[in-house]
Amino acid sequence: MSSIPSPGLPSAPSELSPDDPHEIGGYRIQARLGAGGMGVVYLARTPGGRPLAVKAVREDFAADPEFRRRFAQEVASARRIHGLFTAQVVDAGPEDTVPWLATAYVAGPSLQQVVERHGPLPARTVLLLIAGIAEALQVIHAAGVIHRDLKPANVLVAEDGPRVIDFGIARAADATGLTGTGLRIGTAAYMAPEQALGHAVTPATDVFALGALAAYVAGGRLPFGAGPESAALYRVVHEPADLSGVPAELRELLGRCLDKDPGRRPAPADLIAAVRAHPSVGPSPAFDEGWLPGAVGREVERRAVSPAGSGPVRPGGISPHIAPHDLPTRSAGPVAPAPTRRDATAEGPYDGTQARRDRRRSRRGRTAWAAGAGVLLAALVAAAWAVPWPGGPDRPGDTGYAVGYADVELTAPDDGYEFDLAAGKVAPAETAAWYLAREKDAFVVPGDVDAFVAPGYALGPADCERGLDAEPVTSLPFEELADERPFCLRSADGRRIVVARMIEAASGAGPVTVAVSQYRKNG
Repeated sequence: MSSIPSPGLPSAPSELSPDDPHEIGGYRIQARLGAGGMGVVYLARTPGGRPLAVKAVREDFAADPEFRRRFAQEVASARRIHGLFTAQVVDAGPEDTVPWLATAYVAGPSLQQVVERHGPLPARTVLLLIAGIAEALQVIHAAGVIHRDLKPANVLVAEDGPRVIDFGIARAADATGLTGTGLRIGTAAYMAPEQALGHAVTPATDVFALGALAAYVAGGRLPFGAGPESAALYRVVHEPADLSGVPAELRELLGRCLDKDPGRRPAPADLIAAVRAHPSVGPSPAFDEGWLPGAVGREVERRAVSPAGSGPVRPGGISPHIAPHDLPTRSAGPVAPAPTRRDATAEGPYDGTQARRDRRRSRRGRTAWAAGAGVLLAALVAAAWAVPWPGGPDRPGDTGYAVGYADVELTAPDDGYEFDLAAGKVAPAETAAWYLAREKDAFVVPGDVDAFVAPGYALGPADCERGLDAEPVTSLPFEELADERPFCLRSADGRRIVVARMIEAASGAGPVTVAVSQYRKNG
């Protein structure tokens, strides 16, 4: 099966290790973007400076003659694919000692990352994604290629629409004896019944995967459930898709894509026609301004204006805006669903506010002590802020920290969600140990965690440490965080710092968006 490495984590590139090459096929390697069961993905540059994603095949695959033969065939087919919604194959070395493939670099997050960070996407956005991906499939299929591993991690989001990556490469691995007894290349959650059963795959197989992908993006959960892959495959083959979380206006179309019979699924052209007939899109689909929700659009725009490798070199990586281009891999476990709101149970309706109050009770004694020592605290604060502090993560005073993730924008739809600061993603309420959660018009933090609000608009991890020692707070009223005033939180073990800004917050219990960066102490 196929999976991706830590899809929920922000994808900062890592520095090259002594074992990594510094050049592949004449392209200089700058950083490692990701790794999977088939190999490693690197950020590289053309001689003229254009960024590329270079995928080097794992040595045991490279040693298999049948894999090399199929890989060369698939590369030759992929070179014929020139779609506007695909990542163009630029170069390849199928005959090299370590085979490799270079594609155009796309400066955008994957759909997997988008849903995990921002939750399900609106119906109109999903329809436009369906049209773009369906057009990509038309071009891929016209070249005689079946993708075989279409999933949210293999669709990148750019300002002008989706980009499908890694088309056809799974076939080369599927032909070898290295995939293991009873295993097939693909991802169980998005695999069509005929593929799960080992039967011949056709263009309709990719349409099924597109339907499963769209259901996940629209509803935030997998249409055939999570859990063990064997169970997911059984449901794919024998049970109907669960589309209860998908907007009603999309269910009929996605249900047709997910038909067990390949002959009854719509062709990509039919999907494009259905999108054009939808009143929210119209006869001329366009990836114009506003096709993405605000927080997602800002993340995509930020990556686009800060191209790969052009950002500052930070501890632990290169630019914070680089996303991995994952190779098809064999499974390391089931695909995790995106966060979904906890429903009412027999124990009564979910009350996120009360739950968080319960989690904070242990903190009240410390809060009372802080209030009683207010005069002394004020004096300490005045003295501390009189000293000129280094001001940010790129300044010399902060070199004792490594970047965990940088400037990740997250949106919690309502108080049934919280921000998981350890993972840098949105999570259901009451599931994260180190969290930031909304309670009416303020953020609350765990009982064993301190927070600090900057007096100005520059805040780095060293600033945060001093502020936490001098002026800790246990709640963060939105009025104090207006105009994106930075604030920070320190983990209970004292080893990690998160610096955050509130981008926007709806009134009441509505959505709230933050931009967060995590830093780890060195040593």
